[in-house]
Amino acid sequence: MSRVVVIGAGPMGLAVAWHASRAGHDVVVLEADRIPGGMAAHFDFGGLSIERFYHFICKPDQATFDLMAELGIADRLRWRATSMGYYIDGRLYKWGDPLALLSFPLLGPIDKFRYARHVFMASKRRDWSKLDGLNVHDWIVAEAGETIWNLLWKRSFDLKFYELSDSVAAPWLGARIKRLAASRRSIFQEELGYIEGGTEVLVEALVKGIEANRGKVLCRQPVQQVEIQGGKVTGARTPNGWYEADHVISTMAIPYVTKLIPGLPDEHRAKLDAIRNIGVVCVVLKLSKSVTPHFWVNINDHRIDVPGIVEFSNLRPTGEHVVYVPFYMPQGNPKFLRDDCAFIEESKNVVRIVNPDIRDYDFVDARLARLRYAQPVCEPGFGDKLPPIQTPIQGLQIADTSFYYPEDRGVSESVRLAKQMAAHIG
Repeated sequence: MSRVVVIGAGPMGLAVAWHASRAGHDVVVLEADRIPGGMAAHFDFGGLSIERFYHFICKPDQATFDLMAELGIADRLRWRATSMGYYIDGRLYKWGDPLALLSFPLLGPIDKFRYARHVFMASKRRDWSKLDGLNVHDWIVAEAGETIWNLLWKRSFDLKFYELSDSVAAPWLGARIKRLAASRRSIFQEELGYIEGGTEVLVEALVKGIEANRGKVLCRQPVQQVEIQGGKVTGARTPNGWYEADHVISTMAIPYVTKLIPGLPDEHRAKLDAIRNIGVVCVVLKLSKSVTPHFWVNINDHRIDVPGIVEFSNLRPTGEHVVYVPFYMPQGNPKFLRDDCAFIEESKNVVRIVNPDIRDYDFVDARLARLRYAQPVCEPGFGDKLPPIQTPIQGLQIADTSFYYPEDRGVSESVRLAKQMAAHIG
């Protein structure tokens, strides 16, 4: 059996290690952070264990269901009826079902029909390759019209991707629409899933499973270099030592990777370096009362500079009201470097605008998580630009959330790809 080093202890890295260790390989996971989990890692929020970044489960997420069954935690999966809202120019509207669309006052009958047809066709599409050359704007305008783009989509993309908003491929959004459309109890009711106890339950089960198979998960072990000799990977080095390996599988964010692998061929390196990735600052607020009845609220209001808020406690019962306010943006945006207090205060202001009944004393606690590389920018033609996961170096595989394309980041896509990568270990 092979010696395997996995770089990164997010869901993908842990799932790779689980499958590899289960197959009998000698596995070590190297993680720079103090705890495993990556974007799925939890923190103590005044006695509540909760994710740094929100996660939810949809009904098409079969890879997640299979993994939970393998780990013996399938009984922790829960489903809950959820809803979506749209906050537009000072008013909150219910969204996400036919009745909400019919009663929506800001669109005429023709635009409502075009929007419904657009979502329906996206939900049924099986092959996204024909749209790979289109950006989101051109796709939506062609199928639903300029009014739909300007009212429902434009500001969201401007406030997530900023100057890169025209550089997002249509399949990336289409796959998200399809996934959510498939997670319904009926056409009138969305239904999303969560893990009782949070994503931490899955992370802990993976770590225990790896260790039960004699693997290791080592935190505070940032990889400094992956070494190559004679066209083969030989191992990875950290400040604390050398880890010899027949296979190295990197699951860290691509912008970090090429700096650590001096022996990577130039052509492969160039393809990896061409993948752009924006950052996120995610504020988590705890309140004494609910902000809205919805899980997700999209926002189009000139006073608010975030594309939406997530009231996570409307999905997972936490015993307290928890709201995520994510600020996505390219790392070069001056706002990205603001201090934590500025983001927290802006988040509170967003909540006050959406629900004017929220007072200062309703804010119980606030925390913040910041990632420099959190969201790949999948531009038109992205599918053809991605290099193979198996690099030209024997035994070296490289992937991150970019390689889920056209699917967006998610635990299910992480574990699906992880199983494929583990299967390629010789």
